[in-house]
Amino acid sequence: MASRLSLSSAAAAVALISVALTLTAQPEAHAGANRIRLGSASDVSRASWNGPAFTMNGSGAVVPASMGRAITDISGGTGTIDVVVLAGSAPTSGSATPECDTVMSLTGVNSCTTWTLTAAADGNNSQVNADVRNAEFVYFAGGDQCRYAGWKGTALEASVESVVAKGGGSGGGSAGHHINSPIVYDACNGSVTSAEALANPYDRYVTFTTGMFQWPHYAGVINDSHFVTRDRMGRTMAFLARAVKDGLAPGGAAWGVGVEEGGSLYLDRDGTATQYGKDAYAVLADHQPEQAVDRKPLTYSGFKIWRLTPGSTFDFNNRPSCGYYQRSVNNGVADSGLYSGTPQTNCGSQTGGGTLTESEPNDTRDTADDATTLAAQAAVTGSMKSTTDRDYFKVSLNSGQSVQVDCAVPNAYDADLYWLDSTGSTLARSVNNGTGADESLGFTRTASGTGTYYLELEAYSGSGSSAYTCTATKS
Repeated sequence: MASRLSLSSAAAAVALISVALTLTAQPEAHAGANRIRLGSASDVSRASWNGPAFTMNGSGAVVPASMGRAITDISGGTGTIDVVVLAGSAPTSGSATPECDTVMSLTGVNSCTTWTLTAAADGNNSQVNADVRNAEFVYFAGGDQCRYAGWKGTALEASVESVVAKGGGSGGGSAGHHINSPIVYDACNGSVTSAEALANPYDRYVTFTTGMFQWPHYAGVINDSHFVTRDRMGRTMAFLARAVKDGLAPGGAAWGVGVEEGGSLYLDRDGTATQYGKDAYAVLADHQPEQAVDRKPLTYSGFKIWRLTPGSTFDFNNRPSCGYYQRSVNNGVADSGLYSGTPQTNCGSQTGGGTLTESEPNDTRDTADDATTLAAQAAVTGSMKSTTDRDYFKVSLNSGQSVQVDCAVPNAYDADLYWLDSTGSTLARSVNNGTGADESLGFTRTASGTGTYYLELEAYSGSGSSAYTCTATKS
C-alpha cells in the first residue's frame, strides 16, 4: 500500500508541474475592447447624408468649430448624427471619454461612443464594427498611429470607409490626424525629429503605411501634427522627398499637411479646406530630390509652402499653382524662416472670402463693423480687450439663405457668441464654458427679401490682446 501511495504522490506532483508549465506558457491576457456610450442608446436612421466631411487636427482634442461644421454639413442642418471615437489606449487621467465629452456639447449629436482598442485583432470585433457602420462620423483619438495602422486589412478599415461612402465623415487629432492621410508616417519604429530626418531621410524611424484610407480630393498627402510647437517642418520635408523618390505619391508629387496644436483643417465634400483655430501648412514636393539616399543628408531645392491662417481656404480638388513661398534643404540643413514667407505670386482664391478686422468702438449695433460686403465665406477677427468688451459685426442674409458661424477663441479669455436680428433680439447663441472654448452657431432666414443681422462676441470672463477668428459660411 505504501508503494502505491508513493506512486500516486509522484503522479500528482508531475501533474501539478505540468499545469504550472502550461499556465506559464500562456500569452499575456488581452484586456479586451472597451465601450462607453454617451447620449441616446439608439442610432439615428436616415436614408441619405450630405458629406463626406473631414477634420484634420494638430493635437488630439476635438476642435468644436470644425467638428460643429462637420455635423452641420453631414446632416444638412436637420436631425442629428451618431459619432464613434476610436482610441488605442485609455486616457491616463481625467475623463474616460474626453473627445465624446466635447462632441456631446455640440448641436446635432444623437450619441457618441468611445471604443478603446488595444490590439490589432480588435479591428475585427463585431460590436465595434456595428457601431462604426451605424455612425456618421468616426474620430481617431490621439495616441499611437502605429496601432491604428495595424487595423489595415481588418473589418474596421472597411467599416470606416463605409461611413465616408454613405456621406458621413472621418477625422482625428495628432495620431488620429496622421492615420487619415493616404501616406501615413506610422512611427512604428519610434518617432523621428526634424534634425534626424534631414540628416538621413532613410533613418530607421522614418517608416510609412500606405493603402489604408484614400479620402476624396486628398491624394498624395502625408499628414503631420503638433507642427510648429515641435518644429516638424523639416521632417515633413524629408517625408515628402522620400515619397517622391520611392514612388509613394501619384504623379511624382507629394503633399504635406502640417497642422499646429489647437488648429483644425476642415475638408468638405467638394475638396475645399477651411482652417480653424491655429495655422496649418500645405507643403509640396513636385520634383525628384537632388540627394535622398540612406545615411546621407537630404538635399532638396524649392519646396513650395502655403501658410493657412484661421479662416483661409485651400482647394485640394484644384490645387493651386500660386500663393506659395519656397524653402530648400541643402546637405541636411533647412533654410531659415520655414514657417513664414512672402508668397511669390498672389493667389486670391486661397485666402477665403476675405477677412474683416474689428475697428473699435464697435460695442453696439449702431457702431458695428460692416461685414455685409464680404464673400459667402469670410472671417471676422478681433479681441476681448476688457472683461466687458462686446464686438458687433453687421451681416445680411437673403430669403432661404443659411449661415454657419464658427469661432476659434484664444486661451486668454472666454467669449460667447450671439446671432441677433435687426432689433437686437437673440435668434441663436453659443455659450460654451471655459477660457479658449470655441463657439459655433447656425441660422437660416425663412422670411422673404433680405434681412440685416448682427454677429456679437461678448466677453464672459478674462480679456487680452489675443485674437479670436470667426469664420462665417453662407449657403
